[in-house]
Amino acid sequence: MPKIDAFETYSDAYDDWFEKNRLAYEAELKAVRQLLPAGDVRGMEVGIGSGKFAVPLGIKVGVEPSKQMAVKAEKLGLEVHSGVAEELPFPADQFDFVLMVTTICFVDDVVQSFQEALRVLVPGGCILVGFVDMESDLGQKYLQNRHKSKFYKEATFFSTQEVLDHLKIAGFGATEVKQTLILGDTENTVLDGFGAGAFVVIKAIKG
Repeated sequence: MPKIDAFETYSDAYDDWFEKNRLAYEAELKAVRQLLPAGDVRGMEVGIGSGKFAVPLGIKVGVEPSKQMAVKAEKLGLEVHSGVAEELPFPADQFDFVLMVTTICFVDDVVQSFQEALRVLVPGGCILVGFVDMESDLGQKYLQNRHKSKFYKEATFFSTQEVLDHLKIAGFGATEVKQTLILGDTENTVLDGFGAGAFVVIKAIKG
């Protein structure tokens, strides 16, 4: 079962986080944008939530298991399909890219979720996976204090290498990695690779 209870109950608190942490939010958007495919492409977000990433990134379609979050996204004009990452409600070969931001923390089966993304991507399409690296200072803080959190109480955290391994098992090919939320940085710097930033975005190709 998807871990959605907190999102059903505290959807307003979820949105408030982005207002209270605007610099971090903008840094995460910046990192994702650097890996988005260019041109006239069709994207879909798995775990679209209330549209915090879809709207500024120009994504019109998404999947969301939480009814409360979906209602918020639909009010913004987004096309939201009820469903889970492990069983996407789309035929094969539909999208140029699939975005998942923090979604992997709340799915039941990460590899199956990636395999479903692979299925709905066109040949040469890509998945973009954004998440807090478990091995970063912020990741360790979230992990150690998750029992106090409304949202991360039931979350599963991953290292960047684990996510890369899961993508490979799912059948994805070449990857590119960006990182931001670097300790002590106030400029929203985005760097290649991982190991310095708390928020990591991986782009992997369906080859």
